Amino acid sequence: MVLRKASTAAMCVAAALVLAACGRSDTGASSSTPSGAVPSGKVKGTITLWAQGTEGDKLPELVKGFEAENPGVKVNVTSIPWANAHGKYQTAIAGGTTPDVAQIGSTWMADFASAFQPVPKGIDTSDLFPGATDSAEVKGDTLGVPWYVDTRVIYYRTDLAKKAGYTSPPKTWDDFQAMLKAMQTKAGAKWGISLPTGGIGSLAFQGALPFLWSGGAELMNSDGTKWTLDTPQMTSAMKYYQSFFTEGIADPNATFTDGAAESDFVKGATPALINGPWEISALDQAGGKGFDKKYGVMPFPKGESATSLVGGSNLTVFRKSKNSGAAWKLVQYLSKPSVQASWYKMTGDLPAVQSAWNDPSLTGDPKLSVFKQQLKNVKAAPNNTAWNQVSDTADRQIERIVKGTDPAAALRELQKTADSVGTGD
Repeated sequence: MVLRKASTAAMCVAAALVLAACGRSDTGASSSTPSGAVPSGKVKGTITLWAQGTEGDKLPELVKGFEAENPGVKVNVTSIPWANAHGKYQTAIAGGTTPDVAQIGSTWMADFASAFQPVPKGIDTSDLFPGATDSAEVKGDTLGVPWYVDTRVIYYRTDLAKKAGYTSPPKTWDDFQAMLKAMQTKAGAKWGISLPTGGIGSLAFQGALPFLWSGGAELMNSDGTKWTLDTPQMTSAMKYYQSFFTEGIADPNATFTDGAAESDFVKGATPALINGPWEISALDQAGGKGFDKKYGVMPFPKGESATSLVGGSNLTVFRKSKNSGAAWKLVQYLSKPSVQASWYKMTGDLPAVQSAWNDPSLTGDPKLSVFKQQLKNVKAAPNNTAWNQVSDTADRQIERIVKGTDPAAALRELQKTADSVGTGD
């Protein structure tokens, strides 16, 4: 997944092991449905559902609609803190105490792939954003259904851009850097943009992926059997990323304490940053009343392409589910456009189903329209169990690149490490 964050500094969650897992009630009549099938009629019995964070807290209200449509069913929701979730799923799988349905972050799919049922044909995925469906595929098998999505776009101070001579967002790499420089020289900004500077746990490599993909680079070969991290395209794109620092557009010594990037953005000291949809509320809160009129969002500018990173969470059904028919029926319900639109209103989670975006709550927001545009040109991080280790190593190399190391040399070292790590199970 692209991990949702509460602040600019806290981009990732820990994966702590816990020693307890939730139990399951008797499942009732629909437990006789063949594994992987979606019943055509109403379902009965108990469905256990695990979800993380805000989603886990809000789901009991949302599933009331499903229970009303299926009077003989009960959905028991267990809310798990993100920091504990990875370990809790590990423990449940090892102990055979998995729930029926779970919210699984997109970058965790490979970690638990052997425990998931394949998505049955009765689940229609044709209306999902294509980049999101890639996040649910592991070694050619579709093992989950995208539930909500997020992607990275560029936030920028439109008022300062106007002072710098820009009344519309730039569309190319060169024009993008030119606008950022102009906001420094003509609009009084100290820096042009806030970019991750690397280091262990910073997720800088994840933040750099849109630049790498837009530069024509790929992380792996076409069949996912080899890392391709030192290609000419990767080197060229990483040189572009480095140029923001060498040309004084981004601060190579920036610190990312909670709220720092938002504060600098509001003050105009650093009038551009890259983030997901949750940043809208963070900036509105930091800027106060009326500040929402002073900034806008834009899709990534075009190099070879204009590709960003997709993340979010998938809905999965475990192989050991005792009520898999009802479980898939619930997944089907949660994928309805109307339900996805309701979920957005409850949580702010962006719908994975494209037609849900026709709801007025989404169409009426010009900032969200940019996210919809960007979601049509996204890629997912590799779905293999080595990804986290490789990306952590890449973070350290980005730290060196930001400080001036030749990108080609740093990427050769990264490739060597990735080759030794391999591609996981």
